[in-house]
Amino acid sequence: MSSLSERLAQYNLNGFVTQPTVSGKLVRVVGLTLEAIGCSAAVGSLCLVETTEGYIDAEVIGFSDERLFLMPSERLTGVLPGAKVIPQNGRQGFPIGMELLGRVVDGIGNPIDGKGKIITANFAQYQTPRINPLSRKTISTPLDVGIKAINALLTVGQGQRMGLFAGSGVGKSVLLGMMTRGTTADVVVVGLIGERGREVKEFIDDILEEEGRKRSVVVAAPADASPLMRLKGCETALTIAEYFRDQGLKVLLLVDSLTRFAQAQREIALAIGEPPATKGYPPSVFAKLPALVERAGNGNDSQGSITAFFTVLTEGDDLQDPISDAARAILDGHIVLSRELADSGHFPAIDVGKSISRVMPMVTSEEHQTLARVLKQAYSAYQDNKELITIGAYAKGSDPNIDKAIIIKPELDQFLQQGMKDNINYKDCLTLLAKLTQTFVQG
Repeated sequence: MSSLSERLAQYNLNGFVTQPTVSGKLVRVVGLTLEAIGCSAAVGSLCLVETTEGYIDAEVIGFSDERLFLMPSERLTGVLPGAKVIPQNGRQGFPIGMELLGRVVDGIGNPIDGKGKIITANFAQYQTPRINPLSRKTISTPLDVGIKAINALLTVGQGQRMGLFAGSGVGKSVLLGMMTRGTTADVVVVGLIGERGREVKEFIDDILEEEGRKRSVVVAAPADASPLMRLKGCETALTIAEYFRDQGLKVLLLVDSLTRFAQAQREIALAIGEPPATKGYPPSVFAKLPALVERAGNGNDSQGSITAFFTVLTEGDDLQDPISDAARAILDGHIVLSRELADSGHFPAIDVGKSISRVMPMVTSEEHQTLARVLKQAYSAYQDNKELITIGAYAKGSDPNIDKAIIIKPELDQFLQQGMKDNINYKDCLTLLAKLTQTFVQG
């Protein structure tokens, strides 16, 4: 915690323009929510709240009559009844620029990597102007992510928004790390939202590695951060990605996870009295999800693109929970990671039968689509009859397609698997795909 002068100095450093306001006082603390009277501030603006150890930041998240509801952005300690509340009506921002590459920042853009302050002349605002959907470039070019299963069978286009659906412990963080090293994007922005603190450091040091960090920006708001910080973490990652897109660059955005973003909004909404709707999630959650996702994508003709992967935690491996269901409806495709494949040592554990890229027909040739369709049919033929094949109940010759699928299964598994350090470019993936498909056709 900092003194009042230190807080104001930090605001000035972040390009925050304050306006003279009347101070109020704190009258109630309920859970994570503070209630203040005697001052006026707009929803979304910042306030400074006095504590026994200094001043903390809090954001206005709602109001009732003349009472403001505040949510602190850090741990709440040392708050006393009648504490001073100082509204900071103005534009909240944080430093942004090419100087962010290779850096790690928290949910509101402050550096946490021990490399000093981010010195730049540019400052970003959280609320960026919406892009007219008619002015966006169409998705017409594939993006190489360096992973065979995705490049060949689930081709991603520049500007596409994909969902990565996975339970805990099936390799989603490793898959994200593989993308950061293998992609042909100019810049990678990674948002680690609601993850365990240990996993944040492991991702940066062991998965992303030094080579991947050079062209990456990491936004970290771990599980012990306040709901507001986790919510802001996603918005900060999108804001940073938008900045680089506006410079004409190809950006790969990885947000882990969209579910933690939704849970943070649920905590905030329930704290101020919004009624729960679907399995405990209030309506505001389902309004914020598309508002966040739609910020990614292609820009206009003079801008670049943001290709985004949003991970979605499937609790209990349930693909029908409210957040998963809502995410599938607003994303341009989904990649499902299978626990069964992960348990068998098949990595990346991508279930190509349950996964789809909705823009693949727009960014690939007809030949490529035909080859991918043949292999996916072979995969599905084996999976649909797996139990019969395993127990020996399937009689050879009953179905020629199943017979071919059984023969090609070892080679198909080898094609879909890939080492954590391996990087297979898009052209090589198509060559391998054609070779494997020819093997299947010939039987």
